[in-house]
Amino acid sequence: PQELQAPEHLQTRKRRTAEEIKKREDGKIAKKHQYEIKSCWPPTITGGISPCIIIETPHKESVTTDFSRFKKYRFRNLFINPSPLPELNWGNSKDVWLNILKKENRYAHCKHFTSLHSSLQPHMRSILLDWLLEVCEVYALHRETFYLAQDFFDRFMLTQKNINKSMLQLIGITSLFIASKLEEIYAPKIQEFAYVTDGACSEDDIVRMELIMLKALKWELCPVTIVSWLNLYLQVDALKDVPKVLLPQYSQEKFIQIAQLLDLCILDVNSLDFQYRTLAAAALCHYTSIEVVKKASGLDWDSISECVEWMVPFVSVAKKVPVKLKNFKKVAAEDRHNIQTHTNYLDMLEEVNSGVASTVPGQLSPVSTGGIITPPKSTEKK
Repeated sequence: PQELQAPEHLQTRKRRTAEEIKKREDGKIAKKHQYEIKSCWPPTITGGISPCIIIETPHKESVTTDFSRFKKYRFRNLFINPSPLPELNWGNSKDVWLNILKKENRYAHCKHFTSLHSSLQPHMRSILLDWLLEVCEVYALHRETFYLAQDFFDRFMLTQKNINKSMLQLIGITSLFIASKLEEIYAPKIQEFAYVTDGACSEDDIVRMELIMLKALKWELCPVTIVSWLNLYLQVDALKDVPKVLLPQYSQEKFIQIAQLLDLCILDVNSLDFQYRTLAAAALCHYTSIEVVKKASGLDWDSISECVEWMVPFVSVAKKVPVKLKNFKKVAAEDRHNIQTHTNYLDMLEEVNSGVASTVPGQLSPVSTGGIITPPKSTEKK
């Protein structure tokens, strides 16, 4: 009906408004397309070819593999020692060497962990490690087992703060417990580790501390220890039969002689100033020559000179103590040198410290104050 229809002028205004809105929208869309990239590819091109498929261009088919003319532009990494390893039939010697060096840099240690624990003194670490050496000899554990335990202990102490000295024995025996399960074929039972603490640590204590240490170390349990570096250096120096590179070809007497020096050095917390491979190379240098060290380790004199000088008083004391191969039950003769032994290391360390103090000008020798400065003898420990 006419009365329900809008007036003509209103209808005209509505048409004009609708046309203006449409023009504005068309203008906005046009401007928008100016700044957008249109998708000009149809979903599928004729023939079933998709634009997402990479089509090889003709110039990529003939890729040159001759890089001989670029030799003069090649550079070598000046910060990585050349590999001293011989050619291996089971792997690339350069890759093996680089992996070993990566491990050395990843497993960091530092002597300043004592500053994180106000109740601890450096000589407490010496007493603990000396006791672990005794435990290793009693149970005929390998040298690698002891040095793994030493590494676990030192790195764990860096992750903690204000540990009481009453916890040191538990941390030490737990470190040895973890190391023995990694290294030994027939590791001692947890009851045996608890037994040697004379009631100070229970089996449950060791299990709880094991979990705490593994979490703190982030399960990184495969460092290249000092004795591993020594084994590698002596093997490279004495290597004659390359196919049998994994079998020891060096003298057992020379190995235990240098190993005893390293046992004495590791009791001193200042040894943590140096990398493990540097300590082993410096010890090898004292018993051989710098030429042997260069051949076996790839390290030059500048890299080890500081460590060699630091080790001088330890060498003078260690050479006074004769070293002999010991026989152990159920241990083959060719494996005797790998079993950890113990001697009066604390007395030797006391002699080293007194000799160092006497050589420093203007410094008096330390006075004994009931075992506070000087560690007690091995026989006096509880």
